[in-house]
Amino acid sequence: MQITTKRIIYSAVAITLLLSLGFGQSRLQDNAIAANNDRLAPQFIVDPYWPQPLPNQWVLGRAIGVGVDERDHVYIVHRTQDSNFMNQEIALNSGRAECCTQAPPIIEFDSEGNLINAWGGPGEGYTWPESNHGLEIAPNGDIWIGGNGGGDSHVLVFTRDGTFVREIGIPGEDINSNSQTSYGRVAEIAFYPAANEMYFADGYGNKRVAVVDASTGAFKRYWGAYGNRPSDDRVTYTPGETLPQQFVGPVHCAEPSLDDLIYVCDRGADRIQVFRPDGTFVKEALVAPLTLSGSTWDITFSRDADQEFIFVADGSNMKVHILDRDSLEVLSTFGQGGRQPGTFFAPHSIVSDSKGDLYTTETYEGKRVQKFLNQGLLPLSTARSGAPWPANELN
Repeated sequence: MQITTKRIIYSAVAITLLLSLGFGQSRLQDNAIAANNDRLAPQFIVDPYWPQPLPNQWVLGRAIGVGVDERDHVYIVHRTQDSNFMNQEIALNSGRAECCTQAPPIIEFDSEGNLINAWGGPGEGYTWPESNHGLEIAPNGDIWIGGNGGGDSHVLVFTRDGTFVREIGIPGEDINSNSQTSYGRVAEIAFYPAANEMYFADGYGNKRVAVVDASTGAFKRYWGAYGNRPSDDRVTYTPGETLPQQFVGPVHCAEPSLDDLIYVCDRGADRIQVFRPDGTFVKEALVAPLTLSGSTWDITFSRDADQEFIFVADGSNMKVHILDRDSLEVLSTFGQGGRQPGTFFAPHSIVSDSKGDLYTTETYEGKRVQKFLNQGLLPLSTARSGAPWPANELN
């Protein structure tokens, strides 16, 4: 009885602590939003009919990357291993039922949500990732993908129709944040047009940003948090304490802006660090800093010439944060946990198209891609958190 009583007391204390952390974090963000309620910022509503239903009894696994090309075609990458599905989800494979089976790993949609192409998986001449992760589209249409599985120390490049182009790095190498020949479970990839470079968020194993030539894949440079030489030693983040001098990881995005700054997601530390292309540290900010499971999963920029806003996918708090890019202040949020349109289960990746619409993918049991329609710049006083539905559809 005494042991049971202690367990009840400990459980109650833990629940109270978690609730207070969440309440405090919400209050901090609400206060920031209230202070700026005369400012204009983008608002969105979900498109519940995007994309169109998939053919061939296809279903998605963990949707782990998204990109948009110059035609506003949307590409996603998802995980297709049987272990990502319940038996009933892929019962067509075993003949137990008429539905369903995995869609190919790379899927291309047009802006209306119509399926254009689907391909990917193991093949001759390359090592398909153990756990594919992240996707980028080069200006020539090539598709770059990373991986965060145990042996994924490389990046693959294909043409947009799935023809293999090259393998960058050596598969199966050990973690080494100072290697110039292999990578450490690359989480995300982004193109930097000013220098024809690709930036690797490297990653789940390594703790750095790595840069390669976009035409050849040749290694160019790398850096860690604050521009330091990276270390593979484990570091931790504790809210309210001094921020670690190394990336906590996973290093989950490295996104160049039009004005030649590199925005890096240190997911495990709830922070975004900003650098110059040579790795010189500029500034940093915390987003939802009481999150103990990481808040900064991916970012994309608004499509105005100044890229005034940053959109942060937060897979822990099940929402998207809208930040002022200059100050890195959180202005508003949208989304909440759930399975309905406009709600989220672990929003993992995010990208914007030429119209300023947003696309998100969801991992774990989220297993989907969603589209959010840009409603233009509206006063923050009219912004609503939660599901981004049309106002006349909410009671």
